[in-house]
Amino acid sequence: MAFVRVGSVSALQPGWVIEAKIGENYYAVCNAGGAIHCLDGECPCTGGPLSQGTLRNDLLVCPWHGWRFDYRNGVCAYDDGIRIAKFPVKIEGDDILIDVSRPLSEPS
Repeated sequence: MAFVRVGSVSALQPGWVIEAKIGENYYAVCNAGGAIHCLDGECPCTGGPLSQGTLRNDLLVCPWHGWRFDYRNGVCAYDDGIRIAKFPVKIEGDDILIDVSRPLSEPS
């Protein structure tokens, strides 16, 4: 799979998280101060929807149980042995494109 369009930069305000669905999988796409990041959309705690979470202090927070992940590398704030996958993002014009076929980091 190559890069797939999942949204517009102009619609993703700084500090926001949107949900992207590709096939049967969900992804959390975040705008952290103008930098766009894409992470696995399922929290390892109980499958919480990270794409419905919030950004707080460099962390993506799961809305179900508050697990927190560094959006820059997918590492859990409570246990660095736990991580979620992070995926490549490319911006073309106003389009946000992600490539979920090759994670930048693997979950543990």
